Amino acid sequence: MNFLRFLESMRTPLVTAFMSLITYCGSEVFFIAVAVTIFWCVSKRDGYYVMIVGFLGSTINQFLKLWFRIPRPWILDPDFTVVESARPAATGYSFPSGHTQNIVGTTACVLLMTISGFSRRTSSAPDNSLRSAAVQSASRRFSGVLCVRIAAVALMILVPFSRMYLGCHTPLDVSVSFVIALFLAVTIRPLVLKNEKNPWFLWIVLAVSMAIALLYWAFVTFYPFPADVDLANLSSGVKNSYKLIGCIAGLAAAKALDDRYIHFEVEAPWQAQVLKTGLGLLFVLAIMTGLKAPLQAVFPVYMATTIRYSLVVFFAGAVWPLTFPWFAGLNWGRNN
Repeated sequence: MNFLRFLESMRTPLVTAFMSLITYCGSEVFFIAVAVTIFWCVSKRDGYYVMIVGFLGSTINQFLKLWFRIPRPWILDPDFTVVESARPAATGYSFPSGHTQNIVGTTACVLLMTISGFSRRTSSAPDNSLRSAAVQSASRRFSGVLCVRIAAVALMILVPFSRMYLGCHTPLDVSVSFVIALFLAVTIRPLVLKNEKNPWFLWIVLAVSMAIALLYWAFVTFYPFPADVDLANLSSGVKNSYKLIGCIAGLAAAKALDDRYIHFEVEAPWQAQVLKTGLGLLFVLAIMTGLKAPLQAVFPVYMATTIRYSLVVFFAGAVWPLTFPWFAGLNWGRNN
């Protein structure tokens, strides 16, 4: 708590506004935006990778929250003040940090994705002009990858720091999430890469992820929590168990449909990629928010949560990709 009190004494309106903006990058919506952008525009395989790391990391994070049940800093120390604008998003127990889990897992995946052969040999070009063009293309590719890496590292550092600056988490909260997220990104990466030679590897990873999510659901459902457990935090944990099961189920259903029937490709002109991603995200967010009330009117709250998030992920993984051939056919920016 001493470090948090030091940060509290250093708060200024400008820095607080910046940290409030940065901390949003650890939110669920930001994770969805990054994951589907990779899935729709960069690499289908890497999209699965980012989503699996995110879903599995969130499952582990939620289990640890309810197992240790460590209160938020402002509850541990009533004299400590949290930045009020950050309080609504600080749901559940404090340890470990969910925002840190989200952003570190996502950015670690992105960094590992960039560790590939972006620089290509150009000496075999048949003439100097082609060789020069290849060098320029490699240089642009290097610059793009470098910018992505810098942004990923910056968010990996700034978001966890923002959680402490705003008073939502302790150094222990963010450091444990940091380590877990890195471990998952590094461990799952080679398993996903093996999918190129053996398509069953990704299915095995999905099956293990679902098994872990179901174990977490069993824990929150049947574990004899003590009488002094915070009911709001427990309810948040139970709801998240249903949400994660829905996400993994939706991803598995989308993959099954794509493997058998759709076989979508991500390539398109960059202007089409922007349009494709922007419109797709609007539909994803509309489904996520618009179906909440109708589903809860028909199904029990937790079951409605599972259905809603499974539909969100299924739409992103199997329905919206049906439009990709049309976007790929747009000729913006192409030479006639």
